[in-house]
Amino acid sequence: MSLMELRKVWGSAPLLAVSVGVFIRDEHGRVLLQRRGDDGRWSEPGGALDPGEDFLTGARRELLEETGLTCDDLALLPLPEGLQDGPDLYGRYPNGHEIYVVGRRALGTLPAAALEHAAPDDSGETLELAWFALDALPDLSSNANRRSLSVLRARVGLPPLPLAPTPPPPPLGNHLMDLRKLVGPRPLFSPGANVLVTDDHSRLLLLRHGGTRKWTLPGGGLEPGETFEQTAARELLEETGLTAARLEPLEMYAGPAYRFTYPNGDTVDNVSVLYRAHGVTGDLTPQDGEVLETGWFGVDDLPDDDELSGELIRANVRHWREGQSTQP
Repeated sequence: MSLMELRKVWGSAPLLAVSVGVFIRDEHGRVLLQRRGDDGRWSEPGGALDPGEDFLTGARRELLEETGLTCDDLALLPLPEGLQDGPDLYGRYPNGHEIYVVGRRALGTLPAAALEHAAPDDSGETLELAWFALDALPDLSSNANRRSLSVLRARVGLPPLPLAPTPPPPPLGNHLMDLRKLVGPRPLFSPGANVLVTDDHSRLLLLRHGGTRKWTLPGGGLEPGETFEQTAARELLEETGLTAARLEPLEMYAGPAYRFTYPNGDTVDNVSVLYRAHGVTGDLTPQDGEVLETGWFGVDDLPDDDELSGELIRANVRHWREGQSTQP
């Protein structure tokens, strides 16, 4: 379901907005910004993904809708600088709708003269487009814009932009389950994180999930105001009793390939960051009810694909297996 559809049943309370920010720079190092129709302030082009959409497809669509431009070299920024998440990315629209932005950042280049051919759509989202130097930015619309532009500023040695104060995030609960009570089994974005944990014998930890009865990785869903890394650490502890000294982001997965339908019919569009755990401590203690059993698997004895819990977990396991095959 789209954000607009969710608002009809959820009201104005905070929602996770799975979004992509699009940064276009010209030959002078300036960045393209739009003056927004909702608050009159400036932001990069971008917005919420459509159901089932991947981030790069969403970035291209939003750029075209809000500027009328296309960019051949548009690409997602690498992790971790390409990630959008955390309590600072709270936003409240003039109509009272509250969000926490989570997602990615994309970057591309166009000549300054491309702006002469800009043609935003007639939605009213874009009032004006202009190039700005990174050390002479206008009044920005939100912390999401400030955080993202600080990433670009850091690349040229400029300090981060100050952030506006934000309210404390809601207490941890089960955001996805709360939405399910209102929307039924229809597809919902499910931002979250999974964790690769290995032992001293280079074996991968897998968990047999109580709901699907298939093998999965430690991990789960992100709550409003959490970072992906905080989600990974929390879920690792809850499901296994283990703690990591450091979590290294490896890859982010989103798009139609990672849609998953649970046995009860509930459907999610997974938007997931894969982490590798370093410095793992604690006693392996499976979470009662959610984890039926645990297992350590080497490259040659991994479960078959049909025993793994969906394409997201299969992709995560492939990432680990391919990494093992390239090690000396």
